[in-house]
Amino acid sequence: MKRSQARSFIPDAFSIRTERLGPLPLINHFLDRLGLEDMLERFVPTKDRRVKLSYAKRLGVLLRSILVEREPIYRQQETVSTFVPEVFGIPPDLIGHVGDDAIGRALDKLFDADRGTLLTEVVVAAGKAFDLRFDELHNDSTTIKLCGQYAAAKGRSIRGKRAPYITYGFSKDHRPDLKQLLFILTATSDGGVPIQFRREDGNQNDDPTHIETWNTLCRITGRTDFLYTADSKLCNREAILHIDRQQGRFVCVMPRTRREDKIFREWIQTHTPDWTLAIDRRNPRRRHGPRDRWWAFRDRLPSGEGWPVTWVYSELLARRQQQSRQDRIARTTQYLEDYNARLAGPRPRRRSRKEILYQVEGFLRRRKVGRYVHVRVVRAEKERFKQVGPGRPGPKTRYRRDPKTFWRLEWEIDKDRIVYDQKSDGMYPLLSNDRDLAAVQVLEAHKRQPMIEKRFEQTKTVFEIAPVFLKNEGRIEALFYLYALALLVQALIERELRKAMAQESIEELPLYPEERQCRRPTAEQIFRLFSLAERHSLKHKGEEVRTFHPELTAFQKQILELLGVPTTAYRTAG
Repeated sequence: MKRSQARSFIPDAFSIRTERLGPLPLINHFLDRLGLEDMLERFVPTKDRRVKLSYAKRLGVLLRSILVEREPIYRQQETVSTFVPEVFGIPPDLIGHVGDDAIGRALDKLFDADRGTLLTEVVVAAGKAFDLRFDELHNDSTTIKLCGQYAAAKGRSIRGKRAPYITYGFSKDHRPDLKQLLFILTATSDGGVPIQFRREDGNQNDDPTHIETWNTLCRITGRTDFLYTADSKLCNREAILHIDRQQGRFVCVMPRTRREDKIFREWIQTHTPDWTLAIDRRNPRRRHGPRDRWWAFRDRLPSGEGWPVTWVYSELLARRQQQSRQDRIARTTQYLEDYNARLAGPRPRRRSRKEILYQVEGFLRRRKVGRYVHVRVVRAEKERFKQVGPGRPGPKTRYRRDPKTFWRLEWEIDKDRIVYDQKSDGMYPLLSNDRDLAAVQVLEAHKRQPMIEKRFEQTKTVFEIAPVFLKNEGRIEALFYLYALALLVQALIERELRKAMAQESIEELPLYPEERQCRRPTAEQIFRLFSLAERHSLKHKGEEVRTFHPELTAFQKQILELLGVPTTAYRTAG
């Protein structure tokens, strides 16, 4: 991180001061279009006259830092001091008021505020300013791991509001040793812009969260006929019936536990569906690999609720599932052979049949091969002879038979079950209560679901939301809220640039390092392009003589033009 610096050309006469601008003038343009700072001033007011820098300004500093620097809270003052202070929304003489204590108190005020209404106003403003479409929304959740004990974070009340319960649970980060919170996000299909955020306790199942999420989305969008798309956790009877009774629409994956799934997989053993090609595109992973083709088929039988079931099929998915099954069976066979060798050794660690069976079944369950590999434990005997009587063995030495008994594994691979499952490899069902949607349309809506996964990836890698250096769970919830706002701003920037590229018929931009072409620019690459923008101030005996604004390249000007940001933003900043 580059600090402000003064270089003296003539002692005690001239000096030059260098301050960073980075991508903040660009970001501030989007914040101004949203009117976000004014909303923060209304919802997080500063009523204490002793507070020189308002809580909204402090939150604005942290929001910009999340987008640009990702420094911890205790380093915000150092971060701001390297930039032109005004691009962080504060005057130069108040830099000292963005320390960790000041930011922490601002987070307290944000936790106490009506954050739900604030987010609604932000989303409504984004819809008007950027012409967002709310006809199709995608919901998903992820876990955020936290390091620390958080012994008091058990859903206690903080200033009259319930704080989050930080506890252990199923970790989507594969860190079951760490406590967690659930991060729920809903985004538009129009650019993947997050419009709804909720925090739930750790170890919270997604099933009961969908009703409250859907009701909130109805209040935000002012309608109920949007297409709500989610994963298999939505397919619980209470949630889907609630949406249907309110004239809502949804698309979700049907879990394997549903009876409809079993009936179709039995039917397909002797029948061939009339598949309709829905998606035909190049291989997403291998340049010269087989094409990625998806087919759709409307099942002849409706769901138990009377709604149409759409089955989808992918050749690439079928290949991956077949290869995965083959690899898992091969590894299981090797494991069983190695286990037999240990059992036949002089000192086997497992001596009882029950212990052996428990360990082997656990391995089969973890490898998900219990359907294909059937194992039994049998008693075996190994020939062994012992000398009768003492002394050195000789020609007349007598021996007696003393066989050694031990447990041995025997197994067989159920080839009929493998053939049965191969018939339906690469297939899974989608459920929708909208009977007007064709099977192809249901699949297309479902295939737009992964865009929200990209937002989670950006939250954890680009924004580095974890580890969280906060002890107070109320402040943690407020911090997560700011991360959701940062995701919204970032998504709007990406959407505006991609939309402008489509309008100008621009397929690629040289945004990657070494000016490599980029087909779908991200905010991270846009910010990197402007990361070295600086402003220089020439001073004579402490008085400013001249200001040297950054000289933007032709490519930087092109990006600003596509985003609708005037180039004067880098001359008037500060």
